Amino acid sequence: MSKVDTQVRHVTKPGANIFTELGFAADEARRYHDESQALVGQTLALKAQLMDELATWIEAHHLKQAEAAEILHVTRPRVSDVVNKKTAKFTIDTLVEMLARVGKPVRLVVG
Repeated sequence: MSKVDTQVRHVTKPGANIFTELGFAADEARRYHDESQALVGQTLALKAQLMDELATWIEAHHLKQAEAAEILHVTRPRVSDVVNKKTAKFTIDTLVEMLARVGKPVRLVVG
């Protein structure tokens, strides 16, 4: 059996431009970085909007987190993560599925 090399050789610091570190020219790296940051921002905004809908539904139905968890088929800590807008812990798909479970199907509109 061969040994798998798992040694970490380089870690990109938070906020650093990975495209610069990959050797792209400065102007190109800056453009790629800006584009990727914009996409990340759009994704986070969409997740936050979906979480807002779920949190509003929970509040409107006067549910405790444990009750909401049972309806949503998730754990109570997952409901807490939704209510506290922990966007990194969810995919868009998961949030869309949760909304569908409570009768709030998501429709995509491209503007």
